[in-house]
Amino acid sequence: MSLDTPATTARNGGRTRADRPPRPRATLALTSAATAVTLMTYTTPLVTLPDTAAALHTPLSAQAWLINGTPLGLAALLLVAGSLADDYGRRRIFLLGTLTLGITTALGGLASSTLLFTLARIAQGAASAAILASSLGLLVHAFPSPRGRLHATGVWGAFVSGGIAVGPLVAGAIPNWRVAYGVLGAALLVVAALSARTLSESRSPRDGRPDVLGALAFGLALVALVAALTLGRDGWLRAPVGLLFLAAVVLLGLFVLVERRAKSPMIELGLLRRRGFLASSVGGLFTGLAVIGLFSFLPFILQQALGLSPLETAWLFLLWSGLSFGVALQAKRLAGRVPPRHQLALGFVLHAAGALTMLGAINAGSWQRLLPGLVISGVGSGLLNAALPLLSVESVPAARAAMGSGAQQTLRYIGSSAGVALAIAVVTSAGGGLGDGTNIALLGGAGLSVLAAGAVLALRDRS
Repeated sequence: MSLDTPATTARNGGRTRADRPPRPRATLALTSAATAVTLMTYTTPLVTLPDTAAALHTPLSAQAWLINGTPLGLAALLLVAGSLADDYGRRRIFLLGTLTLGITTALGGLASSTLLFTLARIAQGAASAAILASSLGLLVHAFPSPRGRLHATGVWGAFVSGGIAVGPLVAGAIPNWRVAYGVLGAALLVVAALSARTLSESRSPRDGRPDVLGALAFGLALVALVAALTLGRDGWLRAPVGLLFLAAVVLLGLFVLVERRAKSPMIELGLLRRRGFLASSVGGLFTGLAVIGLFSFLPFILQQALGLSPLETAWLFLLWSGLSFGVALQAKRLAGRVPPRHQLALGFVLHAAGALTMLGAINAGSWQRLLPGLVISGVGSGLLNAALPLLSVESVPAARAAMGSGAQQTLRYIGSSAGVALAIAVVTSAGGGLGDGTNIALLGGAGLSVLAAGAVLALRDRS
């Protein structure tokens, strides 16, 4: 996608806009804006789920797909998108993702069945993968110094929180959920047009052919894994679930074999010996599992158990996501005193404390009792969103920044898919109703967060 004309190219001495030196501020603004709207499309179902399910006549057993469609596309293609962006052009992949996400988001608002809506959400996830993986690669190119990179990744991480904060508000303020998807789709098309005229290209091509077999094996493995996690809420011992888990294991084994032999592997397996890369990967996985998974289903619980409207739920969760945004913006001030790995551990501990503080709120019928927990967890989430992008690009060579980002975020959305499925299964199957089920889910999220904090601190480089 390019808006350059022959005349424009001639005036620039034969160079197109894509070939110009990067414009750091514009690059940061556009990648942050695209990331924020991407997270808005991701979080919109959190408050519109009851209305969407009613309009599409979606049974309770299939409602996990309305949320997990996007994580499925994200998990399957994030690492692939990051590798492609490094090799074939981060601007190119970013523009393709932004344009595709705008179109598929608008199409999601036109869906007439659960199947069509889920397919649109999967396509949105695939497009989101292109945006999220290439964004950090563009920023590393535009901000080559450590100080500039620290600033840029901090702002970008804050806009992850910002998108999570604003998405439910926009969706809740618009009376019709279909219109909300149309508005977000239009916003993405505007960002795509501005990006085409502003961003410069960067790539780090490697020798060798594209790792097509590795990408295929990895993508299919993650599709099987996320599908198994989503279907598992109706019974983990069913044959289809077992077969999907088996397929995921076999395909991941094939992926490892392919990567060991590939001249230009999609991911260098030697990175698994680096503490920073392992911390980024573990942090991403448990952020999805313990934080995103739980908070993706909690708005639905509030609407069902406490009778809150979508807009009321969005305003309540703004306390959590808004604090996360503010803390992520300011977390760069801690970088000189608190290493990113320690920020991760602190973020997980704070989320655990916040989850424990919210115990009993649903049974008491009081949304006010959630407020202290949302504040504490919001601060923790801000630290996570600031530390993870910095770790993901600092732990890999600069030429592979998009791949590093894709690897961390792949595990993040695998975790979120598992977290959503587990939260729905726990909450809806508890004998004491939504209140008791929510307490069990909160305890599980707190336990996983403590485990993640310990794991991140215990990691050591492997020889």
